[in-house]
Amino acid sequence: MGDSGMAAVLELRGVSKHYGPVVAVDGIDLRIAADTYCCLLGPSGCGKTSTLRMIAGHDTVTGGEIVFDGVPITALPPGRRGTAMMFQSYALFPHLSVLDNVAFALKMRGIARERRRARAAALLELMAMQAYADRFPAQLSGGQQQRVALARALITEPRILLLDEPLSALDPFLRVQMRVELKRLQRELGIAFIHVTHAQDEAMALADVVVVMNEGRIEQHGSPREVFNHPRTEFVARFIGGHNVVTIGGVRLAVRADRLRLCRLDGDADACGRLTAIVTAVEYQGIVVQTDLRADDGTELVAVAADHLFDREPLEPGARVAVTWDDAGAHRLA
Repeated sequence: MGDSGMAAVLELRGVSKHYGPVVAVDGIDLRIAADTYCCLLGPSGCGKTSTLRMIAGHDTVTGGEIVFDGVPITALPPGRRGTAMMFQSYALFPHLSVLDNVAFALKMRGIARERRRARAAALLELMAMQAYADRFPAQLSGGQQQRVALARALITEPRILLLDEPLSALDPFLRVQMRVELKRLQRELGIAFIHVTHAQDEAMALADVVVVMNEGRIEQHGSPREVFNHPRTEFVARFIGGHNVVTIGGVRLAVRADRLRLCRLDGDADACGRLTAIVTAVEYQGIVVQTDLRADDGTELVAVAADHLFDREPLEPGARVAVTWDDAGAHRLA
């Protein structure tokens, strides 16, 4: 499709999705390049899964257009879009072996048995699952089922892989392990992955491009570093995490939690910072210590410091402190 001299681009042009009177997606515009790992990030109900399902063709578009490689695909059925979707539940067929689960889509296309099984075996090898080819889904762990579901989605050789909360069913250790696997796979295949998640650490670890959604709109998109270091809005600063939102002289600022400096105030000593606050909790987290604070104006704050720095001047709940930061650690919000 399109001009072979240019990298393929998926474009959403003014795309909306209404469920009766409910607006799930509200006229969004987005461009995703062919070799990009893109995470749609946001809370439940923000429109990210509806957006993914419209790209896949599993939900109809209420308004706007979806274009891939210069060709409108809005009206095409899922099988003709060049996309494949991996569902949150994995949706494996319990009565089919692992090999036959992976080969199923090619069977539906009328591909000869030996050819489709050879292709399925190659994908199982890519997933380090070839030893499990004759097992059934019920005999696999959650992580193994996920690898089979990935192989099954990839057997049609899609140009875009769509993943709906693919790590949510896994335990924390396996989730981190599978993040590494997904990123490796995307780089090796060189195709676009579009991954829906509500976990900001997942999006930060995986994505080339993070798209933060809120109430059916895109609040901000960019590289993980760009979005984290320069949040545009209070919603982005709070949802991405790692920031405090404060008002100084009528201006709203996002201030990184690791850039706050705390100075104990003894007796009637003058405040040496930009704010004064009371320590409400101290939590040791291993590498860092998190200090929760309540500023005099009621603003809740969080400071994070390396444990060895905290230990030089430890604080306890009830301590009164001055709070300051360098300008480089703060970012003005829209």
